[in-house]
Order: sequence, then C-alpha cells, then structure tokens
Amino acid sequence: MTAPLETSADAKLVTVFGGSGFLGRQVVRALAHRGFRIRAACRRPDLAGQLQPSGGVGQVMSVQANIRRDHRWSIERAVEGADAVVNLVGILAQSGKQTFDDVVADGAHMIAECAKKAGVDRMVHVSAIGADDDSASGYARAKARGESAVLTVLPRSVVLRPSVMFGPDDDFFNKLGKMAALFPVMPLIGGGTTRFQPAYVRDVAEAVAIAVEGGAKAGTIYELGGPEVKTFRECVDLVCASARRRPWLVNLPFPLAKLEAKVLQMLPNPLLTEDQVELLKSDNVVSQAAVDEGRTFAGLGVETTAIEAVLDAYLWRFRPQGQFDHSPA
Repeated sequence: MTAPLETSADAKLVTVFGGSGFLGRQVVRALAHRGFRIRAACRRPDLAGQLQPSGGVGQVMSVQANIRRDHRWSIERAVEGADAVVNLVGILAQSGKQTFDDVVADGAHMIAECAKKAGVDRMVHVSAIGADDDSASGYARAKARGESAVLTVLPRSVVLRPSVMFGPDDDFFNKLGKMAALFPVMPLIGGGTTRFQPAYVRDVAEAVAIAVEGGAKAGTIYELGGPEVKTFRECVDLVCASARRRPWLVNLPFPLAKLEAKVLQMLPNPLLTEDQVELLKSDNVVSQAAVDEGRTFAGLGVETTAIEAVLDAYLWRFRPQGQFDHSPA
C-alpha cells in the first residue's frame, strides 16, 4: 500500500462507527491514506490503540460511543463537526443487551439521525447481502430495517452490502479452520450447497473509502462480492487444504443443524447459532440486477482479490505444525 498522504489541520473529518473492528481497521487505513482525518467511534477506545499507526501524528483519534438509546449523547458527540459519517457496526450473534434490533437496526437509525442533526447530508452504511424484511433470520431482518432507516433519514446515503468477508481476523474462514483443527468431523450444514461470494476485507474498505470521497451514486445500494462464487462445501475444502487437515465431512440437514445450534449458541463465543442456520438456507451472492445496474465492486472501480491469494497467509495457524508446516496441501 502507498504511503499516507500528508494531512493538514483543515482536512475533512470522517467519523467511523465500529472503527476498531475487523472491517473498521481496514477502513481507517484506507481513509488515512487518502488524507482524511478519522475519528474512530467505538465502545472501548482504550482498546483501539492499533489504529494510531494507520495515519500520521494526530490523524487518527478514538472516541467512546455506544449506539444504544440511553447513550445517544455519545453518538451526537462522536459526529459533532464531522464532514462524513460511516457506520460499520454489526453483530453476528445476540448476547444480553446486544440484540439485532438494538445494534443493527436502531443503532443505524440513531447514527443517521445524529448525523443529520450535525449537518451531514449523507452517510456510508455497511449492511450485508441477504438483508430482507421477510427473512426468517432476525439478523437479515434487522439489516433491512437499518438500511431503510438510514435511507429514510438521509436519502442520499450509500449502502454497501458485502458477501461474507475474509481476511486475517475474519469470523468465517478462521472459525472453519478452528473446527478443522479441533474436531475429526466437519458438518456440511444443509449439504454444503449454500453459495457465497467471499469479499476480501481490504476490497470492501476501498469501496467504503471511494463512497466517502463521493465516488458512489447517492441513494444507492451496492452489492459487493469477490471474483468467485463458492459453495459452503468448497469453502470448507479450501480451509482444510490450507490448514493441512483432513476431517470427515458429514452432511447435516438443516433441522439437525438447528438442534445442534441450540446448544452451541449458549457458548460465550458461539460456533453456530439458530439464526445463522437460517441464513445458510439462502445463497449469499451478488444479484443479477446489481450486476446489470453497475451496483458492484466493478461499478466502484475496485479490482477484487481471490480467496486463494490470501487464505494461506493466515490459516497456517491451524496447521499441525503451524508456520513450520510445509507439507503438501
């Protein structure tokens, strides 16, 4: 990546909610290299020190913000004086007060309202492919409500829907790698036929930065998928090859997967939830309408990265001898 641009005191300020997360760290880096000043809004700014080297001295700062209704004041403070606002906040599993409705739907709504109050006329909101008001998944329904709220409050906003994202700290391929290393059997939920179009996290971050710069069409929903469509089974095969593991792959029908998820979702860091089983019943790929209308990575001018170009760089940790394991895949 090129060196960051020199940033002046009057450079535009971008508030990034969820700036310390998996995607957020890459977004902060992409914005910093474009010369923006960044205010990373997160629940635990004391744990966001890794963001500082993303830019020059004073270019990246962290502030505390909690996107719950009783902490609306923290959102208002985070967007005060901002020229642009980005929302990356999301959760994959509910826990205590961290529900899909509160975080994914209401949180996005409040950020949009506070951004409008602060004089921002559009924001960049990251959702997910599969967002649907009629979905059986609470996650997908909340994503749809969040999108609708943002576009209602700020109609010129840009919504980005990535497919499952991959990269060193992802929650998909790493989870599969952990399972392959720990268990002799790997379940193929629903037969492993669900299709994904994995997107590299840095490509998604580039799309966010381009949208912040004004390179995306206002009031538009973009769908972001990588260069290849893979079934769930093909994703598992890629992980097992990279991790040098050969577990027994067993088809697990959706009803049985739901029963298993009832138990697994009670773990502190769930391997699987009932809601995720529902999500696996639908393909997670870019729609033909988005392709035809240029609402994709290509429409934003982003060249996408293949899974195989990145996977080995971080899944080596699940090999029998770790980084020293050079046995054939």
